[in-house]
Amino acid sequence: MLDSALEILRLQSAGEATAVEIAGAALDAIEASQPTINAFTHVDRETALAAAAVVDAKRAAGGKLGSLAGVPVAVKDVLCTRDMPTTCSSKMLKDFRPPYDAGVVERLRAADAVIVGKTNMDEFAMGASTESSAFGVTRNPWDTTRIPGGSSGGAAACVAAGTVPLSLGTDTGGSIRQPAAMCGVTGLKPTYGRVSRYGLIAFASSLDQVGPIAWSVPDVALMLQAIAGYDHRDSTSLNIDISHYTDVLSSSDLRGLKIGILRDSMDRDGVEDSVRKATMDAAGVFESIGAEIVEIDLPHTDYWVPTYYVIAPSEASSNLSRYDGAHYGHRSTDSSNSDKLGPLVTSYCRSRAEGFGDEVKRRIMVGTYALSEGYADQYYSQALKVRRLIKGDYDAAFSQVDLLLGPVTPTPAFPLGSKIDDPIQMYLCDLFTVGANLAGVPAISLPAGVDASGLPVAIQLQAPVLEESRLLFAGAAFQTATDHHKRRPK
Repeated sequence: MLDSALEILRLQSAGEATAVEIAGAALDAIEASQPTINAFTHVDRETALAAAAVVDAKRAAGGKLGSLAGVPVAVKDVLCTRDMPTTCSSKMLKDFRPPYDAGVVERLRAADAVIVGKTNMDEFAMGASTESSAFGVTRNPWDTTRIPGGSSGGAAACVAAGTVPLSLGTDTGGSIRQPAAMCGVTGLKPTYGRVSRYGLIAFASSLDQVGPIAWSVPDVALMLQAIAGYDHRDSTSLNIDISHYTDVLSSSDLRGLKIGILRDSMDRDGVEDSVRKATMDAAGVFESIGAEIVEIDLPHTDYWVPTYYVIAPSEASSNLSRYDGAHYGHRSTDSSNSDKLGPLVTSYCRSRAEGFGDEVKRRIMVGTYALSEGYADQYYSQALKVRRLIKGDYDAAFSQVDLLLGPVTPTPAFPLGSKIDDPIQMYLCDLFTVGANLAGVPAISLPAGVDASGLPVAIQLQAPVLEESRLLFAGAAFQTATDHHKRRPK
């Protein structure tokens, strides 16, 4: 299994494997798993092998190699790639081939990573189960009757299946951390603005962020080092020096670190005992390696989900208005009944009806309503005020503790189809994750064991703005003290 980027780098450096051999093995593994897992929307063997050959030639010539030289990487299909389709797993963009790379894709190429393909996702990143894709559902490698999480379900599943060691996901309300948790891998949502959003097809612009998924914290740190940094093409990008993330992982001594445990949030209805136990067991591990554990409260947690599900659909309504069949996206060829509305309006309506799936339509309608005249003050403006209170809760908490510890998801992965017709239950999957997006803080999902049926459970650490190094330091210490991240699907 190709499950460690650091090991792949070592193998090449020692002359035990070439980049072409590694890429070929990854592509073969993807081909073998695709009928069962369906983690990818597009795989480009020829381009990947050509990129790997360039790495081998550069190494043979003694040239300077990037930090991810010869490492196979998968990219979520919401990030623009000039040499592969970018569809957002939607019929609306099924034929779209961008003329440019996203900022993070440029950085991967500059680091000599070998991009093998694009991963499946909930359509336009709107979902928690990767069941709304126009390319079919992605399945969890731990149990193929269950979801992998979403919306970055393909990005997490391909790592868990052992096909690639690294993948790029995006996180608007938990879409990196939640599938990472359900697939038993490690996923990090950086601080808002830490990683470029240039070339990321927008869902909710004030919430979206790009981040890495891997088995272990050292691999996550390696990838974050490659993709983080200022990008003048992204107006929200932070022009602040990045840390050397891989340099903070050497110590496992957490003495002096104070971790606040979100105990009250775990007592909610719907939170399974296995999730509570994993979180409390993790608190014990952190305490055993020197951290001080204290209980802490974020007073407005009850408002996280309703606030998010006003702001995110509102921004989606605005961002997706461009897909009208004239400027962008699928264009309907059905002109029937155009006399009543006129051919242009009919084309708009039919193009959007045909191109968007049910969940995307639902969120567009909710967002349009929340932004409409006479209602914007009641809903969108009010949600922004509550968002400020939520950010204040985080600021107050981080004046008392260094990190926050809690669950990632209320339950392990649930059966395919069990919640697809119940949007409210699906939205409650984001119960513990949307707070970090609303506040703009970084957060990481760490494997924390399995439940009685062998499904992964996870914990979440959250840190103050720009403190990814603190997350990685504590996360690496946890993984040194445990072996949860070493478990693999049978």
